[in-house]
Amino acid sequence: MAARLRPGPEHVPDRPGFPAGITDHCPRAKRRNKMNGWKKYLGAALLSAASIQAYAATLTPVATPNMATVGQVIELDVELTDVTDLYTYQFSLSFDPTVLQISSVVLGDIFSGYPTGPAVSGYLDNAAGTLSYVAHSLVGASLPGVSGNGSLATITFQAVGAGNSALTLSDVLLIDSGELDIATTIATGSIQVSAVPEPSTYLMLGVGLVGVAVLRRRQLAARS
Repeated sequence: MAARLRPGPEHVPDRPGFPAGITDHCPRAKRRNKMNGWKKYLGAALLSAASIQAYAATLTPVATPNMATVGQVIELDVELTDVTDLYTYQFSLSFDPTVLQISSVVLGDIFSGYPTGPAVSGYLDNAAGTLSYVAHSLVGASLPGVSGNGSLATITFQAVGAGNSALTLSDVLLIDSGELDIATTIATGSIQVSAVPEPSTYLMLGVGLVGVAVLRRRQLAARS
């Protein structure tokens, strides 16, 4: 009687129920396992990217007030929110020099209560409308970074001309205690400056208000 040949691994059908050691030898199983492996890597990468996006810090220039008149003083806070483990920061700011001029720069409170190194309040060029490389850092090898919300700097402007000035942050660098970049969403801002009304405008307004008051008094007298 002829011996019955047992099917080798390459003849085993690719279907559920066979041990991995057998089905792995099947070409279809190999392709399927390879695809599953790529799916796992892709899923992990997408999950990691989503996590980074979900926990990204936000840097925003906030002006008070953001609508002013020529000659008025405006304060701009560079606010950082939802940051985790901040150890070092740096940023630059650009603005319209025909509308605004910087009069002072004070580093913010985000590192308040922590040991810090020398601060850099930036390199100011009011003619070009730039404040470059404001920077500050914690010190201490075993010190964790700061998490939460805070101000990186408070910048005082003088409104010098009518118009709208965009406020653009650049050269932004946020580093954690492990010397890794912190993902950051950078917002923009603006300040609207209006011209001061001429004295004649105030005079016309005053005359108009007096006329309204007289008319109102005559109407009341006619009814009584």
